[in-house]
Order: sequence, then structure tokens, then C-alpha cells
Amino acid sequence: MGKYGPLRTDPTTEPSLSQRVRTTCARVMAQSQMVAIDDDALERLADGLGLLPEPTKTVWPEAELADRDEGSAALVLALDAINFGSGYHDIVRKRPGLSGARTMAASLREHVARTGPLTAERLQSVTVGECSRIFGQDLDAGAVEELMARFAIGLCDLGALLGEREGAVRLIRSAGRSAERLAEILTAMPYYRDVASLDGAPVAFYKRAQITAADLCREFQQRLFDDLDQLTAFADNLVPHVLRVDGVLRYDPALARSIDNGTLLDPGRRPEIELRAAAVVCIERLVALTGRTAMDLDLILWERGGSPHYKAIPRHRTRSVFY
Repeated sequence: MGKYGPLRTDPTTEPSLSQRVRTTCARVMAQSQMVAIDDDALERLADGLGLLPEPTKTVWPEAELADRDEGSAALVLALDAINFGSGYHDIVRKRPGLSGARTMAASLREHVARTGPLTAERLQSVTVGECSRIFGQDLDAGAVEELMARFAIGLCDLGALLGEREGAVRLIRSAGRSAERLAEILTAMPYYRDVASLDGAPVAFYKRAQITAADLCREFQQRLFDDLDQLTAFADNLVPHVLRVDGVLRYDPALARSIDNGTLLDPGRRPEIELRAAAVVCIERLVALTGRTAMDLDLILWERGGSPHYKAIPRHRTRSVFY
């Protein structure tokens, strides 16, 4: 069983999306070669964050989305449809004082405020050129243009899904108040099928598919789903970076040098998979230590990574459509 208790799984049923993330990431870290977890440092981090022994949990009123929420719901889904590209953020044009992710989100919100709500039809017609204008990026025939092309695909795919599901609110309602079911629905889009392969076995992450439910609840300040506590960490490149800086994760020296030198990691290769899996496993152990949800812990560490101390040290970068 281990000092943190059993994994949060139910062996009597078919593994859910989040269970697949937990079990496959745990398997990766049980055989990891490039990344190790310092459990003593993890416990010190939990104490240092003030999470023990009395965690405070996010509390929202239970609610259902109304038809009038269509525009806001579509915007949240669209924000998550382009919630990737951290591997490009060192080269994109950023707004003063904003990270790459916040720059892209602010740009899309302002575009919607100027031009009106997003609909399935509008989203399906988005072009690379329009993305260039919305997000304030040049079409450089290089990596930035590649990102804009990927944004266009992500938004068009969302438009197609909203067309099939008759809008954002109906799509969300079709999940039946289950965050995991919503994540499964979103994997109809290729950019949400966040599953790697290591040693011939699948490794599931589903970062953006899972975070969408959390983002919807935060946007509306309502508990729209009954199983938010089942979500795992939203594995990207910032949470493992915070854990590394805080001494929780120890990297193979060659991997550490590569990251510190700004070398891009290949998506879907062992170093990148182990880094993301380590973040999931660490958050699961923090859940056991603190009683907090993985969703809340992920946000705490993500926001922690925005401070100058963490920004001064390079984090791993991978050009991926998954984060």
C-alpha cells in the first residue's frame, strides 16, 4: 500500500479517465530512470504551504448552466481549446507583465468582447490568419506560425464538436454533472487525446480534457460537477518545475543540463513523460497528506510558479498540443 495509502481507484469497475491517469503515471514513476521524487521534501513542501493539518476547500454553490450562459460557456471551452503552446512561449510576443498563457487568454477574451459570442459556425471558420490577428502574433513561416496553425485547428475542432452537440451548454449538460464524463466527451477532439506511450504501454495525462471542468467551475463560481475530487493534476511543464525548484523532484544530471540550457524536449519521449508523470504522482501524494483536491493543489503550485524565484530558473519546454 505504501505510506500514502492506495491509489484512488476502484478495481471493481472499468478504469475511469482519471484512474487511467493515476495508474499509468504511477507505473512510470515506479520504473523511472530520469526523474526521482524526494518524499521528505514533499512533506516539507506540504507543511510549508500551510496545508496541514486543517485544509480549507474551495466551496461553490451547486448549480446547472442556463441557456443564457451559452456565450460564457463557449468562451471557456475555446480558451481551453488553445490552452497549449508553453513550448513556444519563449518566442511568442507577450503582453507587458503577462506570461505566454495569460497573453493568449487575454487576447481571446478581448476578441470576443469586441466581436460577440463564439458559435459553432464562427469557430469552424477560424483561419491561421485570423489567429494571427486575434493573438497578436506574426506569421513568420516558422514556429510561431506553426502555433497559430495549431490554434486554428483546435478552435475549428471545437466548433465541429459544438455543432454536433448543439452548443456549449448542451455539451456540458450532456456530461450529467460528471467532470470525468466531460473530459471523455472532449477527447472526441484529437488535441485532447493526451496519451503517450512508454515501453510499449500507454501513459495517460488528459491535461486539457480534465482542466476544462475546473475552468468552467472557476469561471462561473459554481459547482457544476459532482466528481471534481476525482480529477488528477493537470500535468504540464510548470508544476514539475515548481517541484524541482522546491527540491521535491531530482533530475538526471544530463536532463537537468539540457533543461537549464533551454534545449527543447521531444514530446512523447521518456524525459518528457517522466516529468509529467512525476507531477501527477506528487500531487496524488499531496492529496493523501493534506486532504485537498488535486485540482486545488495543482492551482496552488501553478500560481506559485509565477513568482520571480521560479521564473528565474529555466523549466522544461516541449512543443506540444497537450500543454
